Amino acid sequence: PSPPWVDQALPQERRAPVTPSSASRYHRRRSSGSRDERYRSDVHTEAVQAALAKHKERKMAVPMPSKRRSLVVQTSMDAYTPPDTSSGSEDEGSVQGDSQGTPTSSQGSINMEHWISQAIHGSTTSTTSSSSTQSGGSGAAHRLADVMAQTHIENHSAPPDVTTYTSEHSIQVERPQGSTGSRTAPKYGNAELMETGDGVPVSSRVSAKIQQLVNTLKRPKRPPLREFFVDDFEELLEVQQPDPNQPKPEGAQMLAMRGEQLGVVTNWPPSLEAALQRWGTISPKAPCLTTMDTNGKPLYILTYGKLWTRSMKVAYSILHKLGTKQEPMVRPGDRVALVFPNNDPAAFMAAFYGCLLAEVVPVPIEVPLTRKDAGSQQIGFLLGSCGVTVALTSDACHKGLPKSPTGEIPQFKGWPKLLWFVTESKHLSKPPRDWFPHIKDANNDTAYIEYKTCKDGSVLGVTVTRTALLTHCQALTQACGYTEAETIVNVLDFKKDVGLWHGILTSVMNMMHVISIPYSLMKVNPLSWIQKVCQYKAKVACVKSRDMHWALVAHRDQRDINLSSLRMLIVADGANPWSISSCDAFLNVFQSKGLRQEVICPCASSPEALTVAIRRPTDDSNQPPGRGVLSMHGLTYGVIRVDSEEKLSVLTVQDVGLVMPGAIMCSVKPDGVPQLCRTDEIGELCVCAVATGTSYYGLSGMTKNTFEVFPMTSSGAPISEYPFIRTGLLGFVGPGGLVFVVGKMDGLMVVSGRRHNADDIVATALAVEPMKFVYRGRIAVFSVTVLHDERIVIVAEQRPDSTEEDSFQWMSRVLQAIDSIHQVGVYCLALVPANTLPKTPLGGIHLSETKQLFLEGSLHPCNVLMCPHTCVTNLPKPRQKQPEIGPASVMVGNLVSGKRIAQASGRDLGQIEDNDQARKFLFLSEVLQWRAQTTPDHVLYTLLNCRGAIANSLTCVQLHKRAEKIAVMLMERGHLQDGDHVALVYPPGIDLIAAFYGCLYAGCVPITVRPPHPQNIATTLPTVKMIVEVSRSACLMTTQLICKLLRSREAAAAVDVRTWPLILDTDDLPKKRPAQICKPCNPDTLAYLDFSVSTTGMLAGVKMSHAATSAFCRSIKLQCELYPSREVAICLDPYCGLGFVLWCLCSVYSGHQSILIPPSELETNPALWLLAVSQYKVRDTFCSYSVMELCTKGLGSQTESLKARGLDLSRVRTCVVVAEERPRIALTQSFSKLFKDLGLHPRAVSTSFGCRVNLAICLQGTSGPDPTTVYVDMRALRHDRVRLVERGSPHSLPLMESGKILPGVRIIIANPETKGPLGDSHLGEIWVHSAHNASGYFTIYGDESLQSDHFNSRLSFGDTQTIWARTGYLGFLRRTELTDANGERHDALYVVGALDEAMELRGMRYHPIDIETSVIRAHKSVTECAVFTWTNLLVVVVELDGSEQEALDLVPLVTNVVLEEHYLIVGVVVVVDIGVIPINSRGEKQRMHLRDGFLADQLDPIYVAYNM
Repeated sequence: PSPPWVDQALPQERRAPVTPSSASRYHRRRSSGSRDERYRSDVHTEAVQAALAKHKERKMAVPMPSKRRSLVVQTSMDAYTPPDTSSGSEDEGSVQGDSQGTPTSSQGSINMEHWISQAIHGSTTSTTSSSSTQSGGSGAAHRLADVMAQTHIENHSAPPDVTTYTSEHSIQVERPQGSTGSRTAPKYGNAELMETGDGVPVSSRVSAKIQQLVNTLKRPKRPPLREFFVDDFEELLEVQQPDPNQPKPEGAQMLAMRGEQLGVVTNWPPSLEAALQRWGTISPKAPCLTTMDTNGKPLYILTYGKLWTRSMKVAYSILHKLGTKQEPMVRPGDRVALVFPNNDPAAFMAAFYGCLLAEVVPVPIEVPLTRKDAGSQQIGFLLGSCGVTVALTSDACHKGLPKSPTGEIPQFKGWPKLLWFVTESKHLSKPPRDWFPHIKDANNDTAYIEYKTCKDGSVLGVTVTRTALLTHCQALTQACGYTEAETIVNVLDFKKDVGLWHGILTSVMNMMHVISIPYSLMKVNPLSWIQKVCQYKAKVACVKSRDMHWALVAHRDQRDINLSSLRMLIVADGANPWSISSCDAFLNVFQSKGLRQEVICPCASSPEALTVAIRRPTDDSNQPPGRGVLSMHGLTYGVIRVDSEEKLSVLTVQDVGLVMPGAIMCSVKPDGVPQLCRTDEIGELCVCAVATGTSYYGLSGMTKNTFEVFPMTSSGAPISEYPFIRTGLLGFVGPGGLVFVVGKMDGLMVVSGRRHNADDIVATALAVEPMKFVYRGRIAVFSVTVLHDERIVIVAEQRPDSTEEDSFQWMSRVLQAIDSIHQVGVYCLALVPANTLPKTPLGGIHLSETKQLFLEGSLHPCNVLMCPHTCVTNLPKPRQKQPEIGPASVMVGNLVSGKRIAQASGRDLGQIEDNDQARKFLFLSEVLQWRAQTTPDHVLYTLLNCRGAIANSLTCVQLHKRAEKIAVMLMERGHLQDGDHVALVYPPGIDLIAAFYGCLYAGCVPITVRPPHPQNIATTLPTVKMIVEVSRSACLMTTQLICKLLRSREAAAAVDVRTWPLILDTDDLPKKRPAQICKPCNPDTLAYLDFSVSTTGMLAGVKMSHAATSAFCRSIKLQCELYPSREVAICLDPYCGLGFVLWCLCSVYSGHQSILIPPSELETNPALWLLAVSQYKVRDTFCSYSVMELCTKGLGSQTESLKARGLDLSRVRTCVVVAEERPRIALTQSFSKLFKDLGLHPRAVSTSFGCRVNLAICLQGTSGPDPTTVYVDMRALRHDRVRLVERGSPHSLPLMESGKILPGVRIIIANPETKGPLGDSHLGEIWVHSAHNASGYFTIYGDESLQSDHFNSRLSFGDTQTIWARTGYLGFLRRTELTDANGERHDALYVVGALDEAMELRGMRYHPIDIETSVIRAHKSVTECAVFTWTNLLVVVVELDGSEQEALDLVPLVTNVVLEEHYLIVGVVVVVDIGVIPINSRGEKQRMHLRDGFLADQLDPIYVAYNM
């Protein structure tokens, strides 16, 4: 009695697994024959449609990606040729399309709304036994969803109604109105948008889509997972725990199955060559092979006599005509390549048997068509490892190979150097009378090597010995009942596998006649093989499912078809679980044409084990074939269960017959020790027989694992003393010894512990009405490893006529179908233009090459849908903040662990003895007057133009006199009072400096403002206006040119001209001196205001008192050892922070000469700054990151020519980058490396650090140790901890010290929440105490809530007296082994990043720059990247340097790298043009402006992908 899962079907009706529901659904409708029968059964199609119907009730919208017009246009009809939907060679696991455009059937399809009306996930069907309960601290995903549910939605008047989101919102994002062609700077960042944040109007299409995404992601996810494994750190990745209810095998241990005895018949030849000799001499006229031309006419008949004489010629020529007599090129036992096209089996056959006669080992391979064919490089490696030096080929093939101009055949990529030898008769010499091949009995020498492509694309050679070859032919002869002179039609590739075994080898043993149908004929006439069976009354045909499928599609009531002569139809890929539907459908149509059911003989084969099993042809039509109806869910756990559910997810498999004669078969567990499976368990089939391959050529390690397996019983005893061979097939041995195959090891994808077969996933995808949108059979399914688990990727070729929306709808439905039927999420689904996937020689999809293209970002898809939120369930638990520890225990803890409190200070100003004359003056204005008297002609400032010539210079007295005139102008024309505010709107230069001191002389408070950009007034002028308003300026001083600009038409369009305060033009100054120069009464009064827009888009002005200004200048003078005989080159923007102080103030205080180089001049002449440094023999120079980047990119290739021009940087001892951020190590290092040849000392380059509360805290200076670099663990940093690691260790982040702490500055590291002091090497907020701290915010535009505690905070314990200013930056102090100038141990300050830039995601703190660095590394076309969060979704914006076709390649790569390196799921990927990410003058990214621009639809992105 057979167990219930094998359904013994009755002969006349092929019965479905009968349950009332499915029986009614199972009746077949097949009028047109157009339904794609090959890789899917009707049952399956209906299952898919039913699964999709279930989803239909649950309406939920999925945001559709936005594409730029130009990207959409590329899919026009004429852009394509229809793809060569050609056959697939089995190993690629490919599925083939049909060349006829078959009408698609509307039957079984569900007419969907034109928008996807379901959520793609959350469809845990009833098969997953543990339903999605939301328990305690379950999966990260739930929490993500819950957090999302609560964030930011209350800010909108009402959440958008996502259900009515239809396609009338066009897909393309229009360019913003009125945008001109030349985009000099991004067109957003307007004053109104500077209030960043959440009040963005929902009408914006982008935010509506994000809202949709958030709503979709709120749905519950898969069952929570309990356990974790430690990824080398406290951040735990969840690891899949076995589901307690998962099915487990319960059967008894299986027994090995023996095939029947191999009965050696007396007249069987002792070797294959002996057989050829026998037939060639006894019956030379018997036909051996008939070849066809593309019209289906017989082209040539090769007789056994001709084959024998030709093979002899080939054998003689190989051995005697290559090389010299003394040094023949080929000796017996050597390997030679056989390169023959698919339409020339006769030449191949002669060459193959010639090799056997010469005792040379043939290695048949595909014809290389171009130098870089998919996979041909790996074939080259195989030839190289086999030591092949000679390639045999046919005349036609030789002519068709690519040639160099000299007529040489080039060496193919990765191939050894080959001698090409043509084996056509006319090129061969007749062997002499006395020469005769040595024909021996079969022995254990290698007969031939068959190549095999592995999952990763590598090619191995399987060696087959002469004994194995002969025994295999005998076993096939016995199993198939072959007799002499039978006719066999072969459609398969004759170079390997079933086609070679039956059509070239076994046929000769039995003197059979082979009718060979080339693939090119099948493409033209898919019925050709059936016609030949009729014409020749063939007894046997060797086909693949695709040939049966094509015949069905092409068959239109051909009257003269009669298949009654067939006694055996061998289905070579019968082991593919989906071939059953082709067999059924074929039988259904052709039964009326004389085809008998028992004729169809599926077989299973593998390159290693040759034929594994084959169904025997019987005369008894009452013996129905075996059927298994298995639960797909059970299969994912490797367990055989009859499906009791709603028959939605079942796999119906047919048997592939019995074990081969003379062989033993068993199945073992696929991984680990080869232990025998139980009877209800799926395992890898293993075979023990003579007729198998013996090794992978030259690879002993892999050979051992595959060819020398000793299966064991549960007790650990081997079942046989002989080794078994792993076939690479997954399956089981059913009742009556029938073998069932359910998949291949190569196609296996293990996703969170469950096994899925690529073929099954393909079938499900194809069952979703494929014909309209994608080409059948042009689908690749593979897995990529991301974050310690395999993730499923589906790539399909899209039809050129399908619209964006159709494709997107099809993609969403495929995701739902796969989720319902296989209960597995698809990580990425990509559609590529027709005909663009790499092909195998027989036209299938080259899987490993496709995967390679996907991973390196060169697949160029036209549609991508990623679902990381659904699939990635093993993210670490979100971090829970621990309750804070009290102050006392912190103190004790630090003492116990020997940690000192993290504090550091620069040199003490009080103890420095220096002859600083300027110290006796309290005010800078006094210092200038003193210098004008004592050293009137000493040059303080020199301004260079873009050619490096001096444009202007100022001596002490010139500056003093100019300032006096400006003071008169302010008092007389401006009628300004003491303490009024004046905005200085000047380009970088000397006028700015004079105007500043003029304000001081008049007792006014200056504010420096960057002038509007003449090419971009609309964006830059509102910022100027805002600063003027916010600073309450009573008057605006500027040059004549800018005066005109402010009154121009363009300016009037941007702001109301009448609202400007009084504008004074300093190009026209009065000629008189002021009555007296104002002297402030108190050093604590305001000297100037410093306004700056922070990276988060806030405009903050800080107050600098006279005392702070003088202290600042003194601190810098001491740190850099500046005095009047020094020269300093400055290439910075002079509008705020340290840049302004160096440009305008320091020279007056210290008396040194400042060489001023406006950064904008570097755009026309990148070498300007460095040439000036070299020409003036400058020792100290200051620049910004933008300048350094400009030099690195602009001068990279010019170092030689600069050297020739005499550029010499050897005198530079400090080159300081002025910055308010974490030091950019990569940039400073590449700058140092690049200019090392020009004499730049690597120790010279360093950075400074300042912020709003203190414009300069650190600056490298001249004395003191070099800046140090440490490596910290990025994962610890997210938890606000510092963990030092070795350079190069995984997850390490290099941090460079930000220069030395300035004299008079004290620093402490405090906990930003509790305000308690922290220990050495602990991450916290940097607090600073110094005489040059700013005295407070003047106003903050954009956030009024930043209270005064930024400037006067106290520690909550420890030293509670000192008043500190909070910098708003995270960092840590670390005591180093180095000594300072004063002999103390040196404390290094490392800045990690700004608190208000940091993103809180999953309870951890991320710094945008770290994610951006990873993303920029992910693909060569990403030039810049910025990230921000919106409603808890991570949005990644990348600038693409490449064609728009590459835009979609970036989506999976960006998602992967952020998952791998940061354990975060990217919510939205936005691909934009170069220059869209706004960058301020300091070279910092303005992420919040970018965010506002994105949400307000102002970016004109190339592509926006919403990850599900």
